[in-house]
Amino acid sequence: MIITEETVKIRPYAVAAVLRNITFTKERYDSFIDLQEKLHQNICRRRALVAIGTHDLDTISGPFTFTAKAPSEIKFKPLNQSQEYTASQIMDLYRTDSHLRHYLHLIENKPRYPVIFDSNGVVLSMPPIINGDHSKISLKTRNVFIECTGTDMTKAKIVLDIIVTMFSEYCEKQFTVEAVEVTYPNGKTHICPELAYRKEKVKPELINKKLGISETPSSLAKLLTRMCLSSHVTGNGNNIEVEIPPTRADVIHACDIVEDAAIAYGYNNIQMVIPKTYTIANQLPLNKLTELLRLDLAAAGFTEALTFALCSTEDIADKLGMDISATNAVHIANPKTAEFQVARTTLLPGLLKTIAANRKMPLPLKLFEISDIVVKDPTKDVGARNYRHLCAIYYNKSPGFEIIHGLLDRVMQLLEVPPNEENGYTIKATEGSAFFPGRCAEIFARGQSVGKLGVLHPDVITKFELTMPCSALEINIEPFL
Repeated sequence: MIITEETVKIRPYAVAAVLRNITFTKERYDSFIDLQEKLHQNICRRRALVAIGTHDLDTISGPFTFTAKAPSEIKFKPLNQSQEYTASQIMDLYRTDSHLRHYLHLIENKPRYPVIFDSNGVVLSMPPIINGDHSKISLKTRNVFIECTGTDMTKAKIVLDIIVTMFSEYCEKQFTVEAVEVTYPNGKTHICPELAYRKEKVKPELINKKLGISETPSSLAKLLTRMCLSSHVTGNGNNIEVEIPPTRADVIHACDIVEDAAIAYGYNNIQMVIPKTYTIANQLPLNKLTELLRLDLAAAGFTEALTFALCSTEDIADKLGMDISATNAVHIANPKTAEFQVARTTLLPGLLKTIAANRKMPLPLKLFEISDIVVKDPTKDVGARNYRHLCAIYYNKSPGFEIIHGLLDRVMQLLEVPPNEENGYTIKATEGSAFFPGRCAEIFARGQSVGKLGVLHPDVITKFELTMPCSALEINIEPFL
């Protein structure tokens, strides 16, 4: 197989192998196709790192060339199609295909598309999109040519090794595979598949210590051998030499060997022991306060809601009559939907949306939530910080400001904050973009502002698709710890 200079900037690597005199049954054939799909989805990262092509060797002739051409210069009959298409037409054809459309972006913006053809100019495949119909395999196929092209040489080798080790079992001469010589643009050649075995040494004490067991070195070697890691004790029993076959690409480090020993030993067979370290667990004071307040707010007749921590910029800015720049909100870099663009800076929109979704419920609707809000904070290492807020809403035919005010008094009573200016709490008239003019108050506790309460502005109520008056309270509970 020859790789040309043109592919270097698109998919620079390729490896290949041949399985001779293979016998396919319906079950084996289905398993062969299923294995390719599973590899494509996981280790190949949806074909971004590696794309696998399998071909009937008897319908094509080597040497094979892996090159890249302009889309207009590539023309062949794609798999299971009845006519020939150019590469551009193939991309248009599969743009609506439920399976293949997910891979088009990998090459569609490239000036050249990768393509593999044989010595007669027959196109085998256009990786990573589709194979050619000419060389498709069937139940009658006896000789299979497997090619793996990609952007990651290590992953390509692993994928090829997995396929040939699993399906060489069905060759006439079991567990044999024919190597292929790959020639790179710089003239270097590479024989693949490598099917390399490697050896690792692990100390028995390490395995016993990590797992909390006390097995002999020979017993541990037997456990590892059961996991297809051929092992034996070396020296004076100080080391276990483990042979890692090409089928176990997942074994990268000594800890992977320890894990296999644990699986073979049986997790349920490991004796439970009390840890030797002394730790005393305590609930975080903020969480403890939150739990206590939740119980009493529910006892006051309010229903708890749990809303999303992410919302749209409209929810926390436009609908509340504010500019997004004034909210100090943390923006999501790549939001999946318009509903989750920023982290919430207030709990109010979430509760209003909850009421909007439950408008048919009998009035009055009394909801509360105690959760975190997020704002930018350049003094923190992550650039943002959380505050624990309490928000409550009363929705009825009348605003019910006195009910929300009564709830505030009850919360302060629970927090043991008396109603006075010196060491207690007071409310002072203020203005808020979300509140009705003259119906908004700022809450001060122990000399600092902790939140607001009031009757919501009709514009805010309308923007959240509500029709009745609404009163709300929102305070930061962290100063009360």
